[in-house]
Amino acid sequence: MVKVKKDKLLLGPKDIKPSSNKFEILGVLNPAAVRLKDGRILLYIRVVERLKKTEDSRYFYVPRFAGKNNFKVVIDKFSKSKVTGEDKIAIIFKNDTKRLTFISHFRRVYLDKSGLKILKIEQKPSFFGLKHDGELGVEDPRITKINKKYYMTYVGLSRREGISTYLAESDDVIRWKRLGIIFGEQDKDVVLFPEKIKNKYVCFDRPEGNFEFSTPHIWIAFSPDLIHWGKLDAVNLGGKNKDFSRIGAGPPPIKTEKGWLQIFHAVTKGVPKGFWISIKKIFGYVYSDLDDYTIWAALLDKNNPKKLLAKSHLPIIIPKKKYEISFENKKVVFPTGIIQDRKDILLYNGVGDKFVSVKKIKLSEIMKNLD
Repeated sequence: MVKVKKDKLLLGPKDIKPSSNKFEILGVLNPAAVRLKDGRILLYIRVVERLKKTEDSRYFYVPRFAGKNNFKVVIDKFSKSKVTGEDKIAIIFKNDTKRLTFISHFRRVYLDKSGLKILKIEQKPSFFGLKHDGELGVEDPRITKINKKYYMTYVGLSRREGISTYLAESDDVIRWKRLGIIFGEQDKDVVLFPEKIKNKYVCFDRPEGNFEFSTPHIWIAFSPDLIHWGKLDAVNLGGKNKDFSRIGAGPPPIKTEKGWLQIFHAVTKGVPKGFWISIKKIFGYVYSDLDDYTIWAALLDKNNPKKLLAKSHLPIIIPKKKYEISFENKKVVFPTGIIQDRKDILLYNGVGDKFVSVKKIKLSEIMKNLD
């Protein structure tokens, strides 16, 4: 493990107001991070909120975004006669499709130049689903600056497109132009490289399915325009470790003198149960209450990022703090934002399936754990 210079809990559910009095906040997690021109750091945090009233004697109720360009949530109701099953976060229909009783959007949070102190929390949704783009919620943003533009990848949920990865672009990290789906059903954890390599845009993604010959792992893809992706290939960042039930890219990669540094998360195998495990089941995959989300690192060739140069053979960060343990007794630290701060990095994480934290680490500490 690496030595963490500073470790701070930044945000929790009590810091965020629901979007309306019909909802309650379940968690704030998985932030994207970017340094602004004035030196402050901006986070886009995922806010998870659930309907307070999910059923009565006759109906189940579930939320959906319905705005064309504005924030608008409608509540759909379904007769209990048409529902074959339900739990704390979803209802299940006769054809085994589901609807969620919670929904996610993003809020902007401004930090000072140190990246450790909150200056402002926006108490209204900053980025949200639309009826044609993430109607059932948007999740887990990552932001990369390429030249003078900012690009945000995020997961969108919908009845038509399922669980897909979308792309948006911005000149100021405030106003976003949505560019649509770039990776389809069950392809998540998409992070963009901050520059072209051999005149191509590059990203890591993590496809998965319900019929698998190997556990879900990181892939690489190339594009001429950030929209059309091809030359797909698996990247074995997990090495020979067979204890991973899945791995996925964390924040976008950063360029070092020795190559591209990619921070990633890994999850171990197990048998599922519990509330947040039900969420994972809804999305087509399974975790154990004993699973730990740990942080690992890999170094890739500058000119050929498919080529693995070195990796950590043990996790560089293991969740130990009280707030990194969920009420399911599952230990979770899930990195999604990274800022270079001279010789340090600021790593922004979702922790405990409920909170946002930041860890300040010397870059050299991470590099010396790679071989």
